[in-house]
Amino acid sequence: MRLTLVTLLFVFGFCLTAMAQDSRLAQQYFNNGEYEKAAALYKKLFDKNNNNDYYFSRYLGCLVELEEYAEAEGILKKQISKNPNKYSLYLDYGNLYERQFMPDKADEMYEKAISKVGKDPNVVRRLAMDFQNRTKYDLAIKAYEQIKDPEVRKQQSYYLAELYRRKGESKKMITEYLLSLEVNPTRMSSLKTVFQRYFTDDDFTELQTQLYEVIQEKPEVEIYPEMLSWVFIQRKDYKGALRQAKALDRRLEEAGGRVYSISQIAANDKDYETAIKGFEYIIANKGEGSSYYIEAKQQSLRCKRLKLVDGYDFSQEELKSLEAEYEVFLEEFGRSRSTAAILSELAELEALYLNDLDKAIGILEELVEYPGVNQRILAEAKLNLADYYLMKGEIWESTLLYSQVDKQFKEDLLGQEARYRNALLAYFDGDFEWAQTQFDVLKASTSKLIANDALDRSVFIMDNLALDTTSVPMKKFSEAELLVFQNRFEEAFLKLDTIRAQFPTHSLDDDVLYLKSQIYFKQRDYERCAAALENIIENHADGIRGDNAVFDLAELNETKLSNPDKATELYEKILYDYSGSTYSVEARKRYRRLLGEEL
Repeated sequence: MRLTLVTLLFVFGFCLTAMAQDSRLAQQYFNNGEYEKAAALYKKLFDKNNNNDYYFSRYLGCLVELEEYAEAEGILKKQISKNPNKYSLYLDYGNLYERQFMPDKADEMYEKAISKVGKDPNVVRRLAMDFQNRTKYDLAIKAYEQIKDPEVRKQQSYYLAELYRRKGESKKMITEYLLSLEVNPTRMSSLKTVFQRYFTDDDFTELQTQLYEVIQEKPEVEIYPEMLSWVFIQRKDYKGALRQAKALDRRLEEAGGRVYSISQIAANDKDYETAIKGFEYIIANKGEGSSYYIEAKQQSLRCKRLKLVDGYDFSQEELKSLEAEYEVFLEEFGRSRSTAAILSELAELEALYLNDLDKAIGILEELVEYPGVNQRILAEAKLNLADYYLMKGEIWESTLLYSQVDKQFKEDLLGQEARYRNALLAYFDGDFEWAQTQFDVLKASTSKLIANDALDRSVFIMDNLALDTTSVPMKKFSEAELLVFQNRFEEAFLKLDTIRAQFPTHSLDDDVLYLKSQIYFKQRDYERCAAALENIIENHADGIRGDNAVFDLAELNETKLSNPDKATELYEKILYDYSGSTYSVEARKRYRRLLGEEL
């Protein structure tokens, strides 16, 4: 008896080993495309174990590849007679008909597969995924429709949305995505990625419309207003985003963080009006106990300042009003290391816009003596203080401060900025050789702005000194630039006119015109600014100021002269006539924006 059992176990083990070997060999044949050999082995394996779906599927696949359609249909019918409710068999049958170019019969089988799937959502999803993998999106949707329970059906909304997206049915796609968000709010992040990757402007419009509707229908679902706020941000409608953020802040009794975040985004995109409203909402509604109160006050001041000075469009009364607001802030919070950044901003307002250099210098001289000031804020304050000393003509004080920052932040962008300003100071002072050496080093700066400015300065010095036997014209020009830096515009004009009178054929002619255009801009005389730039384009297009003049004139027409058509034409000129210019990337962005193209 024991011997017989051992024998049976041995035979059984041998059979299993043989089947495993046959299965591996069949798989190898199948992978190599030797379907006839694979079919023989899979048939043998399936005959021995006709409940094994894998062997059946592989055997059927071999027959289909060999175009043995009659035999394939025969084994399918046999399997269906044994398992009439197995939906996967009808899928295989449909595929068999498709291979024979019999679409109607194939669809009939696919419909049968759907009718056999039952109501188990997991089984339904497997069938739908099978259809999706075969790009049969309508059938996949029909499979999901087999789920009649609304709550269970809602759980499949994300998958349905994906199907509608692939079909290009935007309205239904968005409806399902929003339903899926209600079911699972944690999906918010992944949906944002989908929307950013695939949505057109029209899709965002439809999304916004549907969000308004569902917010009214389901005011208790908190995630929808949050999504609407995000949509406003994508469309750069910061006013709408702020409105939603404030509504959510009040409803959820938050501390103002949501409003603060959107106000910051608006400020970064230069929508200062909206940003100011957001910060002032926090100030008015959250009070001094809010962790955002001081920051909101600081940011509000910054936005008010930037709103005035970014567009270079302000009155003296507006500047004085802003100055008073800074003073009120400092009275409330004091003058110390914690308000150092605000003090620096006030000093900038005094020096560059209210023309009170002494007051600006006094503010910063006091600031740099405060103990414990953040080192970067301190360094930036020193750079500005050095600039203001230079504006007063105190060159030694300026270079001392630039050098201090350079030494402290040797490998940092702040150090590179200090080095650049020190080189510029040397240039103003007529030490062109040393200045050019420094500019050449700074061309490798990791800051694109510093690198471009250094390159521009280096090329300028080289071009205008290389062939000259005298540096007198360059010395006069650098003195004129210093006068512009010091806001002494009339003296600068006189100096520039002297250069053109004494050296009428000098290569500096286009540079003189370009510097005059910058003065006119600072004086907000935009017509004269445009005329000077047009003179350069007409008479010095091949000079080093050619691309500068075209880009500046384009920007002037876009932002100050309300002539977008002219601006578009000039940005296009940069792309074609100055394709190697450092302005080409920015010109392309603005050109496309003016044409209404999606960036």
